[in-house]
Amino acid sequence: MKLIFERSKTGRNCSILPPLDVPDSPLPENMRRKEKAALPSLDENEISRHYSAMAKRSFGVNDGFYPLGSCTMKYNPKVNEEIASYPGFTKIHPLQPAHTIKGCLKLLDMASLYLKEITGMDAFSFQPAAGAHGELAGLLMFKAYHHSMGNSHRRKIIIPDSAHGTNPATASMVDYEVVNIKSNSQGYIDLASLKEVLSPDIAGLMLTNPNTLGIFDPNILEITRLVHEAGGLNYYDGANLNAIMGIVRPGDMGFDAIHLNLHKSFSTPHGGGGPGSGAVGCKKELIPFLPISFEEDREIHKQSIGRVRTFYGNFLVVVKAAAYLAFLGRENIPEVAKTAVLNANYLMKKLSVKYPIPCGGPDSEIRSLHEFVISMKGLKDKRGISALDMSKALIDQGIHPPTMYFPLIIPEALMVEPTETESRETLDAAAEAFLRLYDMAMKEPETFAAAPVNTVIGRPDDVRAARQPVLRYNANINTIN
Repeated sequence: MKLIFERSKTGRNCSILPPLDVPDSPLPENMRRKEKAALPSLDENEISRHYSAMAKRSFGVNDGFYPLGSCTMKYNPKVNEEIASYPGFTKIHPLQPAHTIKGCLKLLDMASLYLKEITGMDAFSFQPAAGAHGELAGLLMFKAYHHSMGNSHRRKIIIPDSAHGTNPATASMVDYEVVNIKSNSQGYIDLASLKEVLSPDIAGLMLTNPNTLGIFDPNILEITRLVHEAGGLNYYDGANLNAIMGIVRPGDMGFDAIHLNLHKSFSTPHGGGGPGSGAVGCKKELIPFLPISFEEDREIHKQSIGRVRTFYGNFLVVVKAAAYLAFLGRENIPEVAKTAVLNANYLMKKLSVKYPIPCGGPDSEIRSLHEFVISMKGLKDKRGISALDMSKALIDQGIHPPTMYFPLIIPEALMVEPTETESRETLDAAAEAFLRLYDMAMKEPETFAAAPVNTVIGRPDDVRAARQPVLRYNANINTIN
């Protein structure tokens, strides 16, 4: 399809935007453009058709099965969207005096109360704009805490090899040194490896529990105790909270801080449907270091890490999460976790007939919870079909591919997370598609090279796309460069 710039015709326009309803405030001359912005010119009909065509080429949870492991791509209830559209939430400004937005502030307090109860934390900030941003805020709080205790020499963060990729990246951004520890054959943290790295320069541990294999570490209380005894703090990556919310609480496991992906566990739009929110919570010892909403608050909260984003964060995302939690209530939040675990194990059992589950499979003493990992190594060795090939073929089946090549400790990994919002019929159909593709791989492996064949765009050159990305459209010379 054509880019919107290619649809542009000089002189075309429309009246979608309302008239200016505030005093005109021209920019100073030295801040104005020297040339007119190269914006497309279209009528309303062409704009509507362009974005409708784009929507038909995308795939979301409203289109079909979306088992993207570790991302919890659950359906977003429309009641959340309806409540977030109320004028009392949308027609406000963050610079309004607090006494004029009491209802909004009360909602933030309500959401914080819910999340404190679910996680076992003592306070929350909704400033972080995404999960990794929440990690950043959490580790900045760790650093500020250690500095306040005269322990600035603590410069290392322990991260297991099954961690999300954002964990080591975040630690590096905070100028911490990453200490990687191995998992054992069961997918747990190797306690001997952990004990070996505990030293006076350890600032803390970053951990997801259940981990990226979907496995809950039975040694979690000993792990957090060992880190605390070494003088470190424990950080909980909340990406997999969907498996345990309402059942067990990270705060009770010995974690000192946490971020929550409101766009995962609490059913606000994820990915292209965002924005997200990486709400960060902590125990009472870390409360003084939480982010502040306004710079003038620094006088009151002198030890705060400051602002990590403007104002109160992505407020309407919090509204949707609060609506979701209020709708479920105390009784039904645990049902979310139980159903997510049930769905994952149901699908895993069906796929394990032909696909190997290296850790936490149905024949294992330890069962995966909300997600599981398939290894495609056997098929690749026998028929040359990789995790990438299988993912491309799944697209032709109307299924969004699972997470590929992650976690790194499983060769040719496909990480599958069906979430609790999928029906048994959907899971049965997905299992049939996976098993059908397995048989195709054994009998006709050459057919995978062309997949997907039912999409507008076939298989791109991934190497070229990574090394020579299309960055922008140059309207002046009508080229992409």
